[in-house]
Amino acid sequence: MLPLIRKASADDLPAILRITNDAIENTDALWITTPFTLEQRRQWFEGRLAQGYPVLVAINPAGAIAGYGSYGSFRSYEGYARTVEHSVYVSPAQQRRGIGRHLLKALIDHAKDAGFHVMVAGITADNTASVAMHREFGFRNCGTLPQVGRKRDRWLDLLFMTLCLDDMSSVEKDFS
Repeated sequence: MLPLIRKASADDLPAILRITNDAIENTDALWITTPFTLEQRRQWFEGRLAQGYPVLVAINPAGAIAGYGSYGSFRSYEGYARTVEHSVYVSPAQQRRGIGRHLLKALIDHAKDAGFHVMVAGITADNTASVAMHREFGFRNCGTLPQVGRKRDRWLDLLFMTLCLDDMSSVEKDFS
């Protein structure tokens, strides 16, 4: 059964916080070591909405939030105005069920409809599942910055992948 993807509301923030903090505490997906507070997530959420960016949630068949995704400015300078960077996070219990793919597809569609030109993914280079998912959608490797991050006493490489939203003919995925 397909997850329902919808706009997040303030009521969804506790679930978004749990998913985010799990990624902080148990993965290298976020290069942060201190979990967020609910107030910090609320400020992030309100900031995204105020700037016109989406925050989407995936609802599993049981009605629970299984993941979320968003995008925002890649860089603040006007030359980057049509480029966005996205993130997708899925609850550990809901991973490997296609939820991340559905969220990424919804973000791509939203960004394309909003007139953005390029979507950027910054991925921990050894996150093979995320790299493979992005390749499925036509993202291409654009370079790796070696050892630019550190977490759990080890250096991490940052892989940049991009998708040109104006050339989406090969990205028409149907996950039904």
